[in-house]
Amino acid sequence: MMKTLPLLFIALCLGATQSHAQIKITPITYKNHEHFITTTIGYPVDGIFTVGDQKEPIIQLNPDGTGIYQSEDLTKKNINWGIECSEEGIPIFKEGFNSASYSFWYKPSDEENWTTTQFSIHFNKRKMFIMGERVKEYVDYNDLPKPKSK
Repeated sequence: MMKTLPLLFIALCLGATQSHAQIKITPITYKNHEHFITTTIGYPVDGIFTVGDQKEPIIQLNPDGTGIYQSEDLTKKNINWGIECSEEGIPIFKEGFNSASYSFWYKPSDEENWTTTQFSIHFNKRKMFIMGERVKEYVDYNDLPKPKSK
């Protein structure tokens, strides 16, 4: 019993680490081609995106890959969303000067067809854009204060 207790503890720790570290990858089909999307790219993508300082229209992205897309006429649709990644969950992007550009995929929850548009992060400005006009400011995880060691 005493020998199995440390092994059980190690197994539980490894299992907890594995399940916490896993990135959810969703396969989608667009024009008979398979793509993979994720909501985890190392930056805080979830949140509310607006046009400038306006309160509406919005795009709301939830961490679980759901959200709301509000059109210019202010009608709202529930959506599913994700950012294109490899089959292993590595985000696919094009690096620019102090920016990165991704393929953002979304579809209304009650429809089958996916649509793709640009999602970009502008690091110096600490802003993210969807479709070039919907914007959200963000805090870089690397800029957060580090816990003081004792």
